[in-house]
Amino acid sequence: MRGLRGLLKRKIAVTAVFWCLPLLTFPASWFVALGVPSPEPMLIARLLGAAYLALVIGYYAGLHGLARGESPLPVMHMGIASNGFAAALLVYFGATGAWSSWGFGAKVFMWLSTVGAFSIAASLVRFRLRYAPTGES
Repeated sequence: MRGLRGLLKRKIAVTAVFWCLPLLTFPASWFVALGVPSPEPMLIARLLGAAYLALVIGYYAGLHGLARGESPLPVMHMGIASNGFAAALLVYFGATGAWSSWGFGAKVFMWLSTVGAFSIAASLVRFRLRYAPTGES
């Protein structure tokens, strides 16, 4: 499960730095400076940041559970659902032009987030299939 540990560590770091921190702390003007429309109402952005923080805590608990020999299945299921749905939503909104008026850097960030979410979900599915006891998936 060393590969799963590495994936969880990367997921924790990326989510905390690129999603939690900005959504919980950036003023509206910083979003605009980065080429993203100002979130309105800001309360929704803060709540989303709090939800991402809850996911980080869940991944952290899963990481420490692995170290204690606990089953990683709950954190895998959480990650597959979170990243899988995020990837699907990002593909849909990206393909329909939802961020076409955003700045270049913001568009690149969103498409990289799309690829990252899909990659994490796919990796977790592979780990899940590998980890599943015989007859269970």
